Amino acid sequence: MKQDIPFDPVEGVSIAIVPDDEAAFGTTGEPTWTVYLLNNNGFTLENVLISSDGYGTQPTGEAVRTSTLRYHFACVGPHSATPVELIDPAVFHLTNQYWLSYYQGSRIFDKKFVFVPDSIMAANLSRLDLLPGRSGVLHG
Repeated sequence: MKQDIPFDPVEGVSIAIVPDDEAAFGTTGEPTWTVYLLNNNGFTLENVLISSDGYGTQPTGEAVRTSTLRYHFACVGPHSATPVELIDPAVFHLTNQYWLSYYQGSRIFDKKFVFVPDSIMAANLSRLDLLPGRSGVLHG
């Protein structure tokens, strides 16, 4: 049962949303952004599962929920940045959630990363050491 599985705290792993170059544009006419999984640890993450979805309300007040997308990576190397998905600025007004699970040896780790509405913006960019010369909105 789930209550019998010890879930250790996730450390050294984060999610960053990074603006792409101006050559790629989303439905809003703004540059697209890419979601990255950042592994700042000195060990490999194994059997990585990420589910992503967005939810909230449209400016008209209508409730909206995006499709849930799931990603699997057999291994994510130490001190690496792995692209997960493209994200369109048209969903930045929603809560964007990424649920991460991975193994380190026989131990399982699990963490939810939640980007609140309108937090993905240029004003919140910070330097990303694993992506030299790039900045992004970091959630760790």
